[in-house]
Amino acid sequence: MDTIFGRNKEEHPEPIKAEVQGQLPAWLQGTLLRNGPGMHTIGDTKYNHWFDGLALLHSFTFKNGEVYYRSKYLRSDTYNCNIEANRIVVSEFGTMAYPDPCKNIFAKAFSYLSHTIPEFTDNCLINIMKTGDDFYATSETNFIRKINPQTLETLEKVDYNKYVAVNVATSHPHYDSTGNILNIGTSIVDKGKTKYLLFKIPPSVPEKEKKKSCFKHLEVVCSIPSRSLLHPSYYHSFGITENYIIFVEQPFKLDILKMATAYIRGVNWASCLAFHKEDKTWFHFVDKRTKKEVSTKFYTDALVLFHHINAYEEDGHIIFDIIAYNDNSLYDMFYLKNLSKDFEEKNKLTSIPTYKRFVVPLQYNKDAEVGSNLVTIPSTATAVKEKDGSIYCQPEILCEG
Repeated sequence: MDTIFGRNKEEHPEPIKAEVQGQLPAWLQGTLLRNGPGMHTIGDTKYNHWFDGLALLHSFTFKNGEVYYRSKYLRSDTYNCNIEANRIVVSEFGTMAYPDPCKNIFAKAFSYLSHTIPEFTDNCLINIMKTGDDFYATSETNFIRKINPQTLETLEKVDYNKYVAVNVATSHPHYDSTGNILNIGTSIVDKGKTKYLLFKIPPSVPEKEKKKSCFKHLEVVCSIPSRSLLHPSYYHSFGITENYIIFVEQPFKLDILKMATAYIRGVNWASCLAFHKEDKTWFHFVDKRTKKEVSTKFYTDALVLFHHINAYEEDGHIIFDIIAYNDNSLYDMFYLKNLSKDFEEKNKLTSIPTYKRFVVPLQYNKDAEVGSNLVTIPSTATAVKEKDGSIYCQPEILCEG
């Protein structure tokens, strides 16, 4: 029998003791930080989507066979504006708010595309990122919030856009062997171009610059042009191996013109995403040593991807695993109107999740015949050479459902 002590400073000044079955291993010491949506109703207003809820930070501290839990709402500008107004006044991905007096959060509803797109929320509810000794709550906008990992207090707000020209970025960065953070963001219609920027944040700064932020030393590793100026791909994560970064440009796309006018038209930003089933899914591989993209064009059929599972290299091939869907129906399931007691009866995924393993030959015989399979390691996955020199990849299906 072990003990969990739960504490929420705002609600319970004293710890609440709970007995649980089982034993925690003695070596399990430290703190686990998690994040997620916590508040969906503010005054008489409700968010439309589960992913819109105000961020709630969780801390689980493991010490001497016991667990101490605490939680605290992220005190974002979004949280403060909403609580002060006692209603939702800051728009989220699935909920457009009216009117929005928090001008520092959501600037102008419509702005010239050559300059910017509407400013997003800082409700960082998806993940926790570690930079050196600092911790940040993250989401998919250009804002992240520093937090105190012990008290869960909300500290300063960081805008990626001040250091790199991105409007959105993934909440699932990777860390390399030396502690650098690697992440990808989209630069939308910047200087007449839309591109995906792979960037690196160092874990520390030189001794003589101790007062400076790690973000001031942010470096753009590689720029990948979007295949469309006004329809960049949506992405939630990316893959990494010892020598390569894997970016999947899927035909689940953001319509920038629709997004710029969403506020005026009275629709949420989620409605500005669309799956183009007639398009291809393109694979991009960036060599970490040269900081350049592999020139060969690799692609597969249209799919929707949220999470990468694993990636590694073997005998000149990159093997990467993803959970793929045939459409974007997954997101729709999480509208709060669908999360009812009749959930299973009312919500049927039109596309079941499929665990796909792609095997991509980076080193292959350039004189191979058109139509030949270039995969030379044991696998049912294929990579077929096309007439134009591109390579059409089909995965090995490891699991469905």
